[in-house]
Amino acid sequence: MGNDLIGQLRDQLRSRENKKLYRRRLILESPQQVHVSMAGREYLAFCSNDYLGLANHPQLIAAVCQGAGQYGVGAGASHLISGHFSAHDALENALARFTGFPQALLFSTGYMANAGVVTALAGRGDMIFADRLNHASLNDAALVAGALGAKFSRYPHRDLAILERQLAGSPAKRKLVMTDAVFSMDGDVAPAADLLALCEKYDAWLLLDDAHGFGVLGSQGRGTASYFSISSPRIVYMATLGKAAGVFGAFIAAQPEVIETIVQQARSYIYTTATPPLLSHVLLKSLELIEEEEWRREKLAQLAAQLIEEVRSLHWKLLPSSTPIQPLIIGENDKALRISEALRERGILVPAIRPPTVPQGSARLRISLSALHDMEDVARLTAALRDLDNKP
Repeated sequence: MGNDLIGQLRDQLRSRENKKLYRRRLILESPQQVHVSMAGREYLAFCSNDYLGLANHPQLIAAVCQGAGQYGVGAGASHLISGHFSAHDALENALARFTGFPQALLFSTGYMANAGVVTALAGRGDMIFADRLNHASLNDAALVAGALGAKFSRYPHRDLAILERQLAGSPAKRKLVMTDAVFSMDGDVAPAADLLALCEKYDAWLLLDDAHGFGVLGSQGRGTASYFSISSPRIVYMATLGKAAGVFGAFIAAQPEVIETIVQQARSYIYTTATPPLLSHVLLKSLELIEEEEWRREKLAQLAAQLIEEVRSLHWKLLPSSTPIQPLIIGENDKALRISEALRERGILVPAIRPPTVPQGSARLRISLSALHDMEDVARLTAALRDLDNKP
């Protein structure tokens, strides 16, 4: 019987591989940076979310050592038992100040943060409205809320007219609109100001998942709400701390009543060990660098403009994006894999993204820029792409 079960899994894996959907992990031997080492070879990498180039910053490394000396390595308990340290508290206060919300609450990951806030705010008799291209964590959170009695409806990507019809026709006692602020595989930005206007009109919460906008967009990197100059008690803001911030974790920022509701009801907050306090100590330094070093965001804009200009002549086209996420649409799964592998043979890492992460027929190279890339790095990538574009 056990062999039959293993055989079923083996057949599923073989089917996935035949469809060019099998995923394999890269094994890095160096810090996360624009030049990484694998199996003794150096590669130019365009595949991390370390947008500001902070993951290997010497000041953050020094802060890790200092934080470990002060707090030790592990938190040892959940936040609600004895795992909430002064470093956690200081970081929550700093994040609230930085993003302009009254309070903030730390989570271990963005996935857990989304699960926590959605299930805390939506239950029996409530309705969730979601952009069709939202991150899997938002969709999964809505499915869990569905088990609690909430209903879940998706609207076409950035289609405010259909969303308004859905909101207007819903008799739900509580409505929650949730969206990626920057869409992780497309690089475009949600129309957050217009979404907020709809939420105001139809008395709904607005959950902004700013995993890829925090640190990059807005004044001093304060995120998408700052970028659109919007503020409202009905906004629930989520951002991650392992991308532009260069470390690890996530947070929710919102009104005090929202934060306290999450603390009391979010299972992904209550029933997990707190992140090591040394990470919060490091993130306080990261937040200073995000706020003070504007050159990092300026550099990203310059690199994106260069990339967009240099790939205009290719048969493959970039999706419209002004962010560090620059998706080059290839189409077929196997072709996207072949191009990614050909780039790797040339010493350049760019991942091939395939369904179900992106819609069928839209397999792509997800080119991720970092403030530590230089113009020569982008030129090397685009030269390799032009060479591959000219090959049959």
